[in-house]
Amino acid sequence: MKLAVIPARGGSKRIPRKNIKLFCGKPMIAWSIEAALQSGCFDQIVVSTDDAEIAEVARQHGAQVPFMRPAELSDDYTGTTAVIAHAINWFAAQGQTPAQVCCLYATAPFVSANDLLRGLTVLTETGSDYAFSVTSYAFPIQCAIRINETGRIEMFNPEHFNTRSQDLEEACHDAGQFYWGRADAWTQGRMIFSPAAAPVVLPRHRVQDIDTPEDWTRAEWMFKALQAQTN
Repeated sequence: MKLAVIPARGGSKRIPRKNIKLFCGKPMIAWSIEAALQSGCFDQIVVSTDDAEIAEVARQHGAQVPFMRPAELSDDYTGTTAVIAHAINWFAAQGQTPAQVCCLYATAPFVSANDLLRGLTVLTETGSDYAFSVTSYAFPIQCAIRINETGRIEMFNPEHFNTRSQDLEEACHDAGQFYWGRADAWTQGRMIFSPAAAPVVLPRHRVQDIDTPEDWTRAEWMFKALQAQTN
């Protein structure tokens, strides 16, 4: 059984009701649900939420909400792994044991069905515990600077001040879209960011964290531009 779990608690602080706020004409969570449905690779697509309104919106857009997430897994400090493990254990208790499980974020409107399929392929072909979306930094992280307590500039790695950018190792970061994993990896709490994980590389123009109102505005601009290209 291949299971998609979309975590979507109701307590978003920086962007209230973020998971169901309209994004380019649809509730944010609808874009993730649609990508999962279009991929055709899931036996079940469920939303894990503690919020009745989010549950109803999820059902309207084709996801299932067979359980409500307990309060102890719905605070600001509960990690993704515990939420996914809870969903896996719930299905196992019903006699349906998942084999591959994808955590798909509710706030990932740029996720595509093809990328979800690629993630499953990477997971199975590499034998990894996890396969998740990553993208490259646009600027060498070795040349990053900080503003110190006196309001002046410092380099994190001053030894690279004169190093040419083409001579620095490329760095990547989590794209924050999806995380395929073997069910036992999730339930045993194995680390996602580890040598036991494999990357699913995405282009930078299809990656945008959405944590602040500024992020939201930028993401809508990017999304509309991408839609204009494909139409």
